[in-house]
Amino acid sequence: MPPKLRLRGQDVEWQTKVRYLGVQIDRSMRMAAQVEQVIHQSRAARSMLRPVLRSHLPLRAKLALYKGYIRSRLTYAAPAWYALCSISRRKRIQAQQSIALRMIVGAGRYVLNDVIARDLRIETVEEFIRRIARRMFDFADQGPHEILRNIAPTHERSPSGRPLPREITKTSPPK
Repeated sequence: MPPKLRLRGQDVEWQTKVRYLGVQIDRSMRMAAQVEQVIHQSRAARSMLRPVLRSHLPLRAKLALYKGYIRSRLTYAAPAWYALCSISRRKRIQAQQSIALRMIVGAGRYVLNDVIARDLRIETVEEFIRRIARRMFDFADQGPHEILRNIAPTHERSPSGRPLPREITKTSPPK
């Protein structure tokens, strides 16, 4: 660690991760802490909603609850951090959606997650994030505020090979 900083006469402790606007950023920018946080939040929301999601409510009502309470926690500020996640972390986030959808429909083990999502017309988490990221960047690029235009330009990848947030809009979803 570098030497301690002093700000207005007080020592500032170095941290290995920081929370900024609800997003956990670790020093390696791998977003491991953020993924753990969204998984924990979605599990908590799912456990609180379990009686409702397993009830005899109409399917549309249960899907609205999923989208409003669980998916919103999984994808909070995702256009900024999702591109930095590894494939295994992306799969863990997708698994949380699959668990929730399986609970909503009461599907057995023999039903594939892809079949459940297709029948419910629910896009994968990655497709949803890609869609909202495109919309966010398009809105910023075409908006009236000059300072927001091209806020995250598309660049070649850095020498480290780390993806940039706008790259999530350029890649096609895996089949």
